[in-house]
Amino acid sequence: MATASFNTPTTSVPVQIGLVGYGWWGKTIAKQISTSSLLNLVAVVELDADLRTQMSHDDVLKDVQILSDFDSFLQIQNMEAVILCTPHQQHADQIVAAAQAGKHVFCEKPLCLTYLDAQKAIATCVKHNRVLGIGHERRFEPAIIELRQDIQAGVLGTILQIEANFSQDKFFALPKDNWRLSNQHAPVGPLTATGIHLVDLAIAVLGPAESVWARLATRGSYFENGDTLGIMLGFPGGANALISAMLATPFEGRFAVYGSKGWVEIRDRKHPESPAGWDIKRVMQGQEPVVTFAEKFPSVLSNLEAFAKAVRGEQPYPVSHTEMLANVAALEAIMKSVSSHQVEPVVLPA
Repeated sequence: MATASFNTPTTSVPVQIGLVGYGWWGKTIAKQISTSSLLNLVAVVELDADLRTQMSHDDVLKDVQILSDFDSFLQIQNMEAVILCTPHQQHADQIVAAAQAGKHVFCEKPLCLTYLDAQKAIATCVKHNRVLGIGHERRFEPAIIELRQDIQAGVLGTILQIEANFSQDKFFALPKDNWRLSNQHAPVGPLTATGIHLVDLAIAVLGPAESVWARLATRGSYFENGDTLGIMLGFPGGANALISAMLATPFEGRFAVYGSKGWVEIRDRKHPESPAGWDIKRVMQGQEPVVTFAEKFPSVLSNLEAFAKAVRGEQPYPVSHTEMLANVAALEAIMKSVSSHQVEPVVLPA
């Protein structure tokens, strides 16, 4: 069952936090923090000199220290936690360094690109008693939370299959040399950009996957890491998750769960960066379809504030280390399947 809370914040002292990376999503995160009473942004580290020049004129960064060196950034004494908005390959080493420096860590998805790196990152956080958060804000959407509660209560019966799509065309606005379009830094682009959120939701509903078949192509863009991805995840007992992720078509966000007693489909009206609410269709056996609307909700901020509450010891962070590892294991298997053109096992070492 989902454990995120939407009650009035109770954290009395804001968590003093630093941000690593001030690109597209780093800016989004900084704006979210500026609206929170639970988090206070004290520092940003950004390697790009041109970006640092622009940052000096950003009202969101007023009174925020701007640095160019990650090691110096980690030495800031009053900074309790860091948020990583950096290329995926850097996450493991940065998590380890931050935890060793005594900082709690919130990492944008995907956590790591290999299971071994994820194990190392999580083990370091555990060793140093640091909270590890992950940027899977889809879990914090009210409609998703309600759906998971209904599944847990057996309302939909036995879960048969999940169908989901998270597609967008935002990356056409990026410079052609942006790391998000690189095979090296963002392999299987539609997966690491958007599809990983749906893999995470499938695991949240069905548990760790056991096998995967995936196909990647570049059909509507110049992106070297692909723009069209289809995934079929297999789960113990025979349930499946059919996931689409595309980077060359207008936005669609859809998550549907089919059970033996009925099904529920949740559709985003706009990209989660600027949420506009969700249309929800519920069809139960022997009943007429019911269509409802859920108002927009700041799920990105809710995730960050759940992390802050965990740092303060007020509640556990609602995404477990086991789920984080299962997500990275599935990601690694998807990347293997894209290369091998075969069904690949999802390997979860003991």
